[in-house]
Amino acid sequence: MRIITQQTLGGPEVLTIVDAPEPQPLPTEVLIRVKAIGLNPLEARLRAGEFPLLGQPPFVLGWDLSGVVEEALTSRLRPGDEVFGMPLFPRAANAYAEVVSAPALHLARKPASLSHVEASALPVVGLTAWQGLVDLGGVTAGDRVLVHGGGGGVGHVAIQIAKALGAHVITTASESKRELVEGFGADEVIDYTTVDFTEAVGDIDVVLDTLGGDTVERSLAVLRPGGHLVTAVAEEDSELAAKYEAAGMRFSGIAVAPDPVALRGLVELVEQGRLRVHVQETFPFERVADAHRLLDGGHLRGKLVLTV
Repeated sequence: MRIITQQTLGGPEVLTIVDAPEPQPLPTEVLIRVKAIGLNPLEARLRAGEFPLLGQPPFVLGWDLSGVVEEALTSRLRPGDEVFGMPLFPRAANAYAEVVSAPALHLARKPASLSHVEASALPVVGLTAWQGLVDLGGVTAGDRVLVHGGGGGVGHVAIQIAKALGAHVITTASESKRELVEGFGADEVIDYTTVDFTEAVGDIDVVLDTLGGDTVERSLAVLRPGGHLVTAVAEEDSELAAKYEAAGMRFSGIAVAPDPVALRGLVELVEQGRLRVHVQETFPFERVADAHRLLDGGHLRGKLVLTV
């Protein structure tokens, strides 16, 4: 099989395609013939050495995948099943590959309504949004939810999950993404390029932050008493957490993890027609460097996907 690996840290040009032996599944695992691989901004940071999650190269990036089971050492899945998921995170899943071995518990059967491309784009952003809004945020019907970065990968899925929970959803996004986020169900859109969100909105029950920086600290001003800030970016900022707690607010960081219950929840929303994933662009396996250049540029609309 072919894998995408790197021998050094650096720019997209360090990603190279090489031949490697197929992995051997262990008991409870399945062997997957990969059809599509979702890309995430974290992977660009790992490639460049900005975040030492995988240690030093060589390593193989990637967690989001969709494909077909070829071998199953478990009763949960069978050869021929179409599956998707985010196996093993934060350990290496080696998903930038033509064949991947993964725990069956970290996968779900792909909804028929999703292509492999769409399914591969969902797990990381979907689980992050679900764990942030459902598990940590406890969002319920009638809550006012502010999603920062509604046009991005996590953001556009979070809007839909919050709407499915019955919340009134406000999001920050550039004017160029207004139509996109309104299409996902946003009730209000704040153009962050021209409007200070702290002056435009208030009485928020839950803020979901996907941006980090001063956005997290400034969000304190828009929460109702006892409100909750959930961040996917500044989860380890203990000083900021203490500031929120001192103000009588709650502060939670999302450390996304494989989660069969949440993955099934995402599948149910997809099957109900209440959740879809937006793929900005697909790239063939051989053009992974081009895809990473786009990742490096930021300001994406939804997700990027490699096809295998």
